[in-house]
Amino acid sequence: MFRKKPFHALMPHDGEHKLVRSLTWVHLVALGIGAIVGTGIFTLIGVGAERAGPAVLLSFALAGVVCACAALAYAEMAAMIPASGGAYTYAYVALGESVAWLVGWCLILEYSLVVSTVAVGWSGYVVGFLHGFGIELPLALTAGPHAGGVLNVPAILITVAVAALLIRGTHESAKLNTILVCIKITALLIFVAVALPHFNPENMKPFMPHGFIKSMGSNGIESGVMAAAAIVFFAFYGFDAIATASEEAKNPDRDLAIGIIGSMVGCTIIYILVALAALGAVSYTVFANSAEPLALILREIGQGTLSTVIAAAAVVALPTVLLAFLYGQSRIFFVMARDGLLPSRLAKVNPRTGTPVTITVVTTILVASLAGVARLDEIAAMANAGTLVAFMAVGASMMVMRKNDPDRKRTFRAPAVWLVGTVAISGCLYLFLSLPTKTLMWFVAWNAIGTMVYAFYSRRSSALNGATTGK
Repeated sequence: MFRKKPFHALMPHDGEHKLVRSLTWVHLVALGIGAIVGTGIFTLIGVGAERAGPAVLLSFALAGVVCACAALAYAEMAAMIPASGGAYTYAYVALGESVAWLVGWCLILEYSLVVSTVAVGWSGYVVGFLHGFGIELPLALTAGPHAGGVLNVPAILITVAVAALLIRGTHESAKLNTILVCIKITALLIFVAVALPHFNPENMKPFMPHGFIKSMGSNGIESGVMAAAAIVFFAFYGFDAIATASEEAKNPDRDLAIGIIGSMVGCTIIYILVALAALGAVSYTVFANSAEPLALILREIGQGTLSTVIAAAAVVALPTVLLAFLYGQSRIFFVMARDGLLPSRLAKVNPRTGTPVTITVVTTILVASLAGVARLDEIAAMANAGTLVAFMAVGASMMVMRKNDPDRKRTFRAPAVWLVGTVAISGCLYLFLSLPTKTLMWFVAWNAIGTMVYAFYSRRSSALNGATTGK
């Protein structure tokens, strides 16, 4: 159960299971920013404000510190192990197969739910955008049952459209992603430039209405700075999607570290500016839990036309997050299937496109079905649970490899490795425990299912057993 994957077995030698190296550091930085800057700041800032008030700024800061330490661990591991799979692969090499399986199972939860969350957030902005032109879409087709609808059709359609782009080819998808990221960053900078002059210190009072630690609020929602941090943590991760692109990077030794660190630094600056401008422009109670908080804020300060522009930018640019995470999810599935822990026939690369078509289609069906009926806040919290476990595993893998294999070539070395690793693990654990109790119960149930799958199938079919393709 704790056998480790040797370095010589990390990369496939047959063309059927080998990905094409076509991504530069520019593509990787854009992939990271495209994944990080998305629903978290366009949509979840409202969910976080509902739970922490103006102190959601602290929530963003705390989540950012933990994510920064995790990013440093990811950068070191990605540069040392330039193989697809991200945290799953690192755990397989450093911690053993059973731990790797649980990390991979958690990553399936993370990526699937992230795509679903972003699709639901995108749908909210589409409805708001069309409303600005007097076009009203029926509620039955734009929301799940929890919101009085039947099926969130826009969320399903955008997921399928992005999947079709990924199937066409990784390089083509990366080029379009870079263009859309530029549009998204421009829109956020316009929001800051317009909203910041309306900053009113009174909107920041009371600064911490629900306290610091997680507690049950009068509205029946678990609130506080840490409860909000556990939710808005969703807004920072995305750099881990870069790690899943290791096998498709042209120069992984250098470009992976640049992509991971560069995207985190850029996004942290953007988040601080946008959150400060939003909280200062209007009272947080106005946009708390709104599906389109930034556009709503602009309407409140008399910028109705510009709010439509921001909504349009979100409609155009939020699919970059879908692209990054749907890409990452398909690669996680792909590598687990290549290792025999999932059916090996799923790990085939289409010779014409150079992409794993079968696993991308399976992933799309899964996440589109969820996006059609799920609630935004609940699926975001569940996605965070999977991510936090994966981040803890990467921090642990980095420290274990430093001790067990200190002479291994590392083109990027995390500074103060024991401090960085400890903060990443302890910080993620605290945020994990700050998630809603209902989320933690569902998470335990999900991993109980995963444990049974591993015990009765994956352990026996693992490639380390010498299992044959297709077994």
